[in-house]
Amino acid sequence: MNARPSGGRVVALPSHGYFSRRSEVYRQPSSSPKKYLTLDTADPAGFPLLLGGYLRPLTIAYETWGALNEAKDNGIMIFHALTGDSHVARHGPDEPAGWWEEMVGPGKAIDTDKWFVLAANAVGGCQGTTGPNSINPDTQRPYGIGFPIVTIEDMVRAQREFTQRLGVERWKAVIGGSMGGMLALEWATAYPESVDRALILAAPAAQPPHAIAYHEVGRQAICLDPAWLGGDYYGRTYPVQGLATARMLGMITYQSPVLMEGRHGRKMEGSRTIPHWFGPRFAIENYLTHQGYKLVARFDANSYLYLTRAMDLFDLGRNRGGVARALGKIQAQVTVLGVSTDVLYPAAGQRALAEAMRRAGAAARYEEIESPHGHDAFLVEEKAMAGVLRRFLG
Repeated sequence: MNARPSGGRVVALPSHGYFSRRSEVYRQPSSSPKKYLTLDTADPAGFPLLLGGYLRPLTIAYETWGALNEAKDNGIMIFHALTGDSHVARHGPDEPAGWWEEMVGPGKAIDTDKWFVLAANAVGGCQGTTGPNSINPDTQRPYGIGFPIVTIEDMVRAQREFTQRLGVERWKAVIGGSMGGMLALEWATAYPESVDRALILAAPAAQPPHAIAYHEVGRQAICLDPAWLGGDYYGRTYPVQGLATARMLGMITYQSPVLMEGRHGRKMEGSRTIPHWFGPRFAIENYLTHQGYKLVARFDANSYLYLTRAMDLFDLGRNRGGVARALGKIQAQVTVLGVSTDVLYPAAGQRALAEAMRRAGAAARYEEIESPHGHDAFLVEEKAMAGVLRRFLG
């Protein structure tokens, strides 16, 4: 069964704080290459969630590249990060570039002449898969804050059911960075017989306290925005200030002090759109404001709340006797990647994760990218990442 959800809603935005009036919020382009599949569960209540509640219906938005071979054993699944989506790469010249455009395609590191590539939106997101902006069948209104809490485990279980509907039982590789890395790690642990290789890019086995702290400040920024309206802002207003501020904080954790010094330093620059309340503005301030605006234009504030909470709740060892015992379930060949300047998930933690895997009996290796780009390096260091991917895929 296929169904297309309503997607983003166009709403008027008030002017407040640093962020001036905008006429519209995120919405999917009408020419979106996404496909949609709705899971029909045996439970009449819907798809059950780990921490309670159900989703009925649960629709998954996804995209594919390349062709599945007759044996159905050439599949690679790619998972997006927190504010990413399924649009990893173009399908044709008329589409916008994907977030990993230089990695996926004919002749590229993930060669779609050889591999069948699938990317799906995470449950709780806002880019087509069921999330807080979807219609609650019980109220015929968007779920808003009434959406149930979802976990990384829920997302992976939904993906497992979804991919089985597509006829794929075993994946040549699962690949993901940040939140996507959590998903790849959960896949390799929960369904070890279904994964040949796993590439974990800048992601932990359990969310560390400092990352939870960053996320909580971002969530507070959203919830304290008067325009959030207790999560019931759809069609009424939009928490521009809150979501943009959360994104500004997030960008600080995704980059490194080295990059900020080299790119912005202490340069001052004017701005025609931002009031100079405290005198001249630094270039880094304008950059963060710009990034906040960009996210507001394409992402739902409630999804930001739910997905960051899912990341914070992630603990691979939960209900498995601890992380060490959980890692012992992995049968896949694993590569763990760290970034030398990552302040969100420091390289030392990634190195320790690979070592813990080896102690648990998993075939794991560690690679590290030397980059000033911090956590975002797996997205922007094209040459280095192409090398990692080619070695990973053999």
